[in-house]
Amino acid sequence: MSIRNDIRYKYSTLNVAEKLIVINVAVFILNALLVFLLRLNSNFIVQWFELPKGFMDFLMQPWSIVTYSFFHGGFMHIFWNMILLYFSSRIFLNLFSSKYFLNVYFLGAISGGALFLLSYNIFPAFSGVNSPLIGASAAIMAILIFICTYLPNQEVRVIFFNIKLWYIGAAFVLLDLIQLPMGNSGGHIAHLGGSLLGFVYAKKLQEGKDIGSGFDSMIKSFGNMFKKSKKSPLKTVHKNKQHQTTKSFSKNEHQKQIDAILDKISKSGYESLSKEEKDFLFKAGKE
Repeated sequence: MSIRNDIRYKYSTLNVAEKLIVINVAVFILNALLVFLLRLNSNFIVQWFELPKGFMDFLMQPWSIVTYSFFHGGFMHIFWNMILLYFSSRIFLNLFSSKYFLNVYFLGAISGGALFLLSYNIFPAFSGVNSPLIGASAAIMAILIFICTYLPNQEVRVIFFNIKLWYIGAAFVLLDLIQLPMGNSGGHIAHLGGSLLGFVYAKKLQEGKDIGSGFDSMIKSFGNMFKKSKKSPLKTVHKNKQHQTTKSFSKNEHQKQIDAILDKISKSGYESLSKEEKDFLFKAGKE
C-alpha cells in the first residue's frame, strides 16, 4: 500500500507535461506487454484508438481524433517525441499556466489529425494509401511552434551554440515540408497541422485573444457532467464586496505584471530579465 501511495504522491508532484510523458510511456509499455503476453496481433489494441484515413471509418470511432496521439509505432518514435515534449514544455510552463499548455497540446493534436484526414481524402497522391495516424508529434509541434512564435528572439543552447527559437521552429517546419514526398507523409502532414495551430494560437494570444477558451470551457462542461452535485440546505450568504474587489484588483495587477515581462522577453530576450523577474515568472508558471 505504501508503494502505491508513494507512486501516487510522486505523480501528483509532476507538472502537466511530465504527467503526459508518464501517460504516453505507460500506454506504450502496456500495449507492448499485452500484445506479447497474449500473443495478439501488433495492431489488435491500437486499431481502436488510431486515426483512420477514411471519413466513414473516422465517424465510427470519433474519439480517435485525440486518442491517436497516445500511441506510438516503436521505441525511437516515442523516445524522440517525449524528449522534444520535455524540453519544449520547460520553456512553455515557465511562462504560461497548465491550462494554456493543455489547450495548445490537445488542439494541436486535433488540428494535426484534421489536416491528415482532409489531405488523405482530397489529394490524389494519397489515394489508395491506407495508413492510419498515431503519435503525439502534432501536439508536441504545436507546443514547440507556439513558443517559437511567442518568443522568436529568445535564444536557447543547442549543443555548443545559442540559437534563436524562431530558427528552430522554421527548421522543423521546413524539414516536414521537404520530407513530405519522401515517406511517412501522414505524419509530416499532422506535424504541419499542429505547427499551424501553435503559430495561430501564439499570434492571437499576443493580440489578447485566447482561441482555446472555448475548448477549455467545453472540456470543463464535459467533466462537470460526471461530478455529483452536492445538495446542501439553503442559507443566506453575505458577500464581502470589498474583499472581492481587492481580490479582483490583485489578479489584474498580477496579470499586467506577467504581460509586461512577456513583452520584455519578446523584444529583448529572456536573458534581459532580472533575477526577480525570472523568479516571478517561474512562480506564475506553477500557479
